[in-house]
Amino acid sequence: MRAVIQRVSEASVTVEGKVTGAIGRGLLVLLGVGHADTEAVAQALAAKIAKLRIFEDAQGKMNLSVQDVGGSVLAVSQFTLLADTRKGNRPSFTDAAPPDAANAIYEAFSAAVVALGIHVEKGVFGAHMNVRLVNDGPVTIVMEM
Repeated sequence: MRAVIQRVSEASVTVEGKVTGAIGRGLLVLLGVGHADTEAVAQALAAKIAKLRIFEDAQGKMNLSVQDVGGSVLAVSQFTLLADTRKGNRPSFTDAAPPDAANAIYEAFSAAVVALGIHVEKGVFGAHMNVRLVNDGPVTIVMEM
């Protein structure tokens, strides 16, 4: 499982002209699910992201988590994060899980974040989405489990 985590002051997802998810301060999590990923992996990733200390404390040091600051998570499934670009110019997505399996793991990840007491908004799995964000910092972390 691969995640791109961006600290944001705001973020939203629009599908066919309708906002399907929007947050203020928090984390935009782009999530790629691979063949070997399980619900246990999704839960472990959720726990790690919830405790990731990338928000500034009163001294300006990255010492606080999204839980600590009362932020939200916008979770967006993105199979292209599993792209293999080693050969040729067209990415291969053979490492990405099939849609049904990937959606189940994406939903498990989102549920695990909610279970940790964090508000979650989501994109629409498999849809063409427009993602807007204001990256705060900028702070962007790539995480693999």
